[in-house]
Amino acid sequence: MKWIEIVIKTTYEAKEAVTNILHEAMVEGIVIEDPNDILNLLKEDEKWDYLDEDLAKDYYDGVVIKGYFEHDDSWNEKKDFIKERINMLPRYDLDIGSTEIEVQDIADRDWNSEWKKHFKPFKLGNNVIIKPTWEEYSQKEGEIIIEINPGAAFGTGIHETTSLCIEQLEGKIDSESMVLDIGTGTGILAILSSKLGARNVLGIDIDDDSVRIAKENVEVNDCFNVDIRKGNLLNKINYEADIVVANITADIIIKMVSQLASVLKNGGIFISSGILATKADNVRTALVGNNFEIVETLIKGEWAGITARLK
Repeated sequence: MKWIEIVIKTTYEAKEAVTNILHEAMVEGIVIEDPNDILNLLKEDEKWDYLDEDLAKDYYDGVVIKGYFEHDDSWNEKKDFIKERINMLPRYDLDIGSTEIEVQDIADRDWNSEWKKHFKPFKLGNNVIIKPTWEEYSQKEGEIIIEINPGAAFGTGIHETTSLCIEQLEGKIDSESMVLDIGTGTGILAILSSKLGARNVLGIDIDDDSVRIAKENVEVNDCFNVDIRKGNLLNKINYEADIVVANITADIIIKMVSQLASVLKNGGIFISSGILATKADNVRTALVGNNFEIVETLIKGEWAGITARLK
């Protein structure tokens, strides 16, 4: 089978939007090369036996996103769709920089086996271990193990935004907590909420692959009190949560804030991430303007996590 590799060089701000465009074009696999991921890992060397400091030296000054497609009759149509959608992003106030797009034929290979070689167990927060299902790991006392198989809805949890959500969730969940996870992805935060002792957890995602993979990961982790559903943010959600967590983007969070009171109890907690640090003030302003008080703001690299309480 022949494959096409499309390489898109863009900005940190446009990373999530470009990735979503590739998913809409029915991508078979995605690789994201973000030097900030490496630089932040270098700061957390206690989690690694060895990490080569030269890894980030030759990286593009921005983000490189690679998408892989079968070389079939529909490829040219997909390529045009991708270019057209990316060129439209500045209309939504997204800085895409001088985005470069390259296309090339590549040899057939087993993509799943290739990236699995590099996905090893790692620690986030105080005692959370993210472990791929195919790896062995000896659990230490007090550790919470989350097993995942990212599949097509790739999200290993290594990104700072997930780490920020985990750190904010720890210590805030008890046996009575009802948790709502918006944009659940592979289900990591929903599963963690269950393992931290939540009474009930609902995870929502608009992407079919994410819903399927999240359900599989929930089953692997024996989290029987977690329900995963397809949905668009808070639309038609009949749920009363003590905690809402959303690892999405600043712009979407700002638009969603006015609807949070419909699903969050008075005094409830809203935990958010996926926010560029440069947009944290905008998110805080939106929260305060919708009857929230800011509890804490955490920063990792270029990303912010914000916890707020509904008055």
